[in-house]
Amino acid sequence: MRLNGTEVVDTFAEAFPMWGARIVVTAESRAWAGEAARSLTGFATSVIGCKCEAGIERELEPGETPDGRPGASALLFANDREGLAKRLVERVGQSVLTCPTTACFNGLDGEETVDVGGQLRFFGDGYQASKVLDGRRYWRVPVMEGEFLVEERFAVAEGVAGGNIIILGRDVAEALGAAEAAAAAMQAVRGVILPFPGGIARSGSKVGSRYSALIASTNDALCPTLRAQVPHTDVPPGIGSVFEIVIDGLTLEAVREAMARGLEAAAGAGAARVSAGNYGGDLGPHHIELRGLVPGLEG
Repeated sequence: MRLNGTEVVDTFAEAFPMWGARIVVTAESRAWAGEAARSLTGFATSVIGCKCEAGIERELEPGETPDGRPGASALLFANDREGLAKRLVERVGQSVLTCPTTACFNGLDGEETVDVGGQLRFFGDGYQASKVLDGRRYWRVPVMEGEFLVEERFAVAEGVAGGNIIILGRDVAEALGAAEAAAAAMQAVRGVILPFPGGIARSGSKVGSRYSALIASTNDALCPTLRAQVPHTDVPPGIGSVFEIVIDGLTLEAVREAMARGLEAAAGAGAARVSAGNYGGDLGPHHIELRGLVPGLEG
C-alpha cells in the first residue's frame, strides 16, 4: 500500500487491555502545574520496567479545572486495577503532594473507583480534614506551605495499550523527522498518551531473550545494523533507521484515531515506510489494521 509516496505495510498493531486513570493537577501557576505533571509521569515508559505507563495528556485552562486554576491532565495505565491503585497513591503522594501550591483531582467518570486521597490523608498525622461536595469527598492535608487538597477516590477504567506505528527511514534524519511529525499529530488526540520520551522509542522490544533473566529484549528484526546477522529481518535494503511510537488510550477509538493521524503525518513528512508491530495476534484482542485507517491509502 502507498500513502503520499510512502510505502505502508499491510499489517496490524496488536493492542491489549490495561487499566487507566486520569489525574488532574492544578497549581497557582501553569509552571508549577507542569512541574507536578512531569514529575507524576516520570519513569513510566513501559510496564516492563516501570510498573506503569503514564504521560501528560494536555494542559488545562482555569475554566476547565475543579478549582479554577491552571492545570494539566495526565493519564496513567497499569496491568490491573490493584496495580493502578498502588501507582496512583505512590505518584500523587511523591510528586503532587510535594510540589508547591498543587491540588489533585479525579478526571475520569466511572463507577469503578480506587482510594487515593483517603490513603494520602494519613500524611496529615491526624490533623487532616475532609469535606463532601456534590457527593465527592475531598481531603485537606496540612503541609508547611499551607494545605494540599486531594480528592478521595479516583475512577479507573479498562483502557487499551500497545497501539503503535513503526516508522522507517533511509537515515536517522529522515526517520526521526517523520516520527516527530507523527508524534505531534498524535498528541493532539484527547484520551491518549505516548509514554516514551517525546513520544518516540528507538528501542522497540520483542518478547523474550536468550538471557533467562529478561522478559524482553531488542527487536533484532527491526535493527538495521543486524540486517545481515539475524535469521529474519523486517528492514528492507536502503533503510538505515527505525523508530516506534506506542499509544495508550482510554478507548480503542481514541487509539485508532491517534494511529490514523500519526500514519498520515509520517507519510506527509517523507517516511520511506510505515508499519506496525504485532505478535501474530496472540498477545492482545485488539487488532488495528493499517489498511483503511486513513483515506487515500492505496493498494
